[in-house]
Amino acid sequence: MAAAQTNNWYAARTRYGQELKIRDRLEQAGIEYFIPVRTISTARKGRAGEKAVLSNLVFLRATKSDALELANVGGVRMKYIIDCATRTLLVVPDRQMEDFRRVLDLSLEEGGLMDRPLHLGERVKVVKGPLKGVEGHVLRLCGKYYVVVSLLDCLFARASVPRSWIESCEGPQNRI
Repeated sequence: MAAAQTNNWYAARTRYGQELKIRDRLEQAGIEYFIPVRTISTARKGRAGEKAVLSNLVFLRATKSDALELANVGGVRMKYIIDCATRTLLVVPDRQMEDFRRVLDLSLEEGGLMDRPLHLGERVKVVKGPLKGVEGHVLRLCGKYYVVVSLLDCLFARASVPRSWIESCEGPQNRI
């Protein structure tokens, strides 16, 4: 008897501009996904549309066998990111994915996605507001405090958070 597989978050690369088509295919298949988009207006036609925030990158939550079947049999044009240590599909931990989604969802209007890591400060936890429970690093720019979270140490998102909502994870002696 085969062991029951659990749903995990997997990251996959796709061809440029195909993120929204992939989203539609995942919805048809009933697969949970995360593809952050922002609304844009086209100057020529004066209509609003959507654009993926993360080019060529999609996240989906499925069992390993369902994820592989989707790419191999389902005709969804994407390639999973492979974990070099295990030589299998890279699994994004649930907590990292949840924190990354929450920070990115809150900060899309401010350009919260950062394409390179910054010099980060101490580890903090948000204790109030819509990001309560999110853990990351504190960053201070132009007098504002930001919580920065990373996903797989290669994607970083930030959200502005009032100083009073941030608590150090390292104890009271290291307060900011």
